[in-house]
Amino acid sequence: MSEATLPEQIRAHAMGRPDRRRDARLKVTGRATYAVEHETDDTLQAHLVLSTVAKGRIRQIHADEVRELPGVVDVVDHTNAPRVASDADPELAILQDDRVHYRGQVVAVVLAETAEQARAAAQQLRVDYDEEPARTEFDADSEGYEPDSVNAGYETATDKGEVDAALRTAAVVVDETYRTPYEHQMPMEPHATLGRWRGEGETDEDQPTLWLYDSTQGVHPAASTVAELMGLDAADVRVTAPYVGGGFGSKGLPHPQVATVALAAKKHAGRWVRLPVTRQQMFTVTGYRTATVQHVRLGADSDGRLTAVDHRVLEQTSAIKEYGEQTAEVTRHVYATPNLRTAHRLVELDVSVPTWMRAPGVMPGMVGLEIAMDELAERCGIDPIELRRRNEPEVDPESGKPFGHRRLMECFDRGAREFGWEQRASEPRQTLEGDWWVGLGVATSTYPAHPAPGNTATVRSEPGERYTVAIGAADIGTGAWTVLAQIAADALEVDADRVEMRIGDTRDPKATVAGGPTGTSGWGSAIVAAALAFRKEHGDTPPPGLEATADAARNPAYKTFSLHSFGAQFAEVRVNRWTGEIRVPRMLGVFSAGRIVNPRLARSQLIGGMTMGIGAALFEESVRDPRFGHFVTQDLASYHVPAHADIRDVEAVWLDDVDPRANPMGLRGVGEIGIVGATAAVVNAIHHATGVRARSVPVTADELLPRS
Repeated sequence: MSEATLPEQIRAHAMGRPDRRRDARLKVTGRATYAVEHETDDTLQAHLVLSTVAKGRIRQIHADEVRELPGVVDVVDHTNAPRVASDADPELAILQDDRVHYRGQVVAVVLAETAEQARAAAQQLRVDYDEEPARTEFDADSEGYEPDSVNAGYETATDKGEVDAALRTAAVVVDETYRTPYEHQMPMEPHATLGRWRGEGETDEDQPTLWLYDSTQGVHPAASTVAELMGLDAADVRVTAPYVGGGFGSKGLPHPQVATVALAAKKHAGRWVRLPVTRQQMFTVTGYRTATVQHVRLGADSDGRLTAVDHRVLEQTSAIKEYGEQTAEVTRHVYATPNLRTAHRLVELDVSVPTWMRAPGVMPGMVGLEIAMDELAERCGIDPIELRRRNEPEVDPESGKPFGHRRLMECFDRGAREFGWEQRASEPRQTLEGDWWVGLGVATSTYPAHPAPGNTATVRSEPGERYTVAIGAADIGTGAWTVLAQIAADALEVDADRVEMRIGDTRDPKATVAGGPTGTSGWGSAIVAAALAFRKEHGDTPPPGLEATADAARNPAYKTFSLHSFGAQFAEVRVNRWTGEIRVPRMLGVFSAGRIVNPRLARSQLIGGMTMGIGAALFEESVRDPRFGHFVTQDLASYHVPAHADIRDVEAVWLDDVDPRANPMGLRGVGEIGIVGATAAVVNAIHHATGVRARSVPVTADELLPRS
């Protein structure tokens, strides 16, 4: 394939500058309006009522008792809720019958004049159940099944070569099981929806049938999902999300609170319905990362070169809706081996539905693989970085395609120099400073680049030689308001301060979800296409009022090359010899992620991902009570995420890297890769400090104390 068939590149002028966030002042002054903060008239306040059994039937809802309470307007349940038009997504087809599929399922919603009245009434609402036996426990002995595919359409299993035979004859073998726990996304802004169904007799053609202000990572995907659920055309559903207070994947798809608002708003057409999900309810209603049990077998010759890799994963899904995390898929692309097997099995439980969480599949998969690689390095007597160097593939091990850009070892080499890797003791438990054992660990980081069709943008000329660029993207705190303006400025060859962005509304052109590496990549590609079309049609000095619209072109490079970002994660860990307390005083990530559009915002994204990786290594774990099928961790006191006191010197740097094959901007995205490998690097450093090999996360102090 000639370079001429690749996307037309734009020159960087605004891209690469550390411009300040355009929304920063609005956010720090409290003027950025989030989903349920929009001012509306005649608004009903809603509060969810969740099931207290894991499986069964609703025998009776004592709604009349709370309808008499002050301020209560209605109790909407399966006996009086509007009917949905489609049950294609059973997680959203709520309040349609008396069946209970998991503890925490929405069984009613109380509507009142104030939020306090709604909450008080919801707490008093009595629901009687006929309970049935439920399956709620997941462990390594759980019986699973092989799904047709896993998340993002990946194959469930791959098998190349003679894995078992190669393992039998390998000079060195690692054969271990690694576990990752249930985790919750917990963005700062809880999930929340504010909606209104057009009232009977209203004739304003400019008003949609259903208007939702939603905390979502994708206004257009949310609108199309709700439209199908409610039997509407997508054009009849407007979704608005100018500012979103984080998502980490959990807001990538609508959850039951969105369906609840749609149903309640239809029943009370003409009135707004405001529904914020409480922090406690988010641990059930809005998704989580599944736990995994990963059996990893590595075979190598005496020089540490892999002869076989076998990565099999057992994880949990929900009986009401299948979700299979692509945990072992990443193993297919990382290291050279002639014999490779990966597989996924799902355990179906009567529990709420898992969903995307930052770097779905890749993050937990690299925990298992990279701890196993550290074990292999130790058993071979080889430095962990050198082991990875010896297993660098010439082409993608799964597809055989050449890598577009694979600069993994450059990341390791730079990180080793800057982190002081040469000072690392050759054996574990060799460095004691005062009361603290000190260790250094590394791990590989990687994330695939994906094509992002389905994005459209419009460029319009305005008075004063300015431009408005519109696309239905979502800024979930990542800086889309800012970086998209920088991309548009370079495509139009003007200064960025002459570009005004319009995002976060389905009245803007169609855009895909803010997730994976497809946000800035896909939206930016559409903006470049629209800007180039505008200049071709109207020139570089147009009068105001002209516009052009274009779609992001399909990129043929993805058929010919394997496009991935790579990185190297370095961690120093200190473990108190008497208490087992674990500290991470410093961490360094070195990444190759294509062009960095805005260094200030990219660094924030990368160190944010690394911080989440530390959290996964040391703190984050949701605990399910198998007797009742619910998570007993239901607040940020029992589910600990890293605080300022937990995080010391975390730094992210990157190679000067423009990927001409990825898209017109030459970028591959930084939103996900920062978390990948970070957890394993910390766990490997703990082993180097203490000699204790942890194979499940989070690692806690008791595991590191001497056994009497």
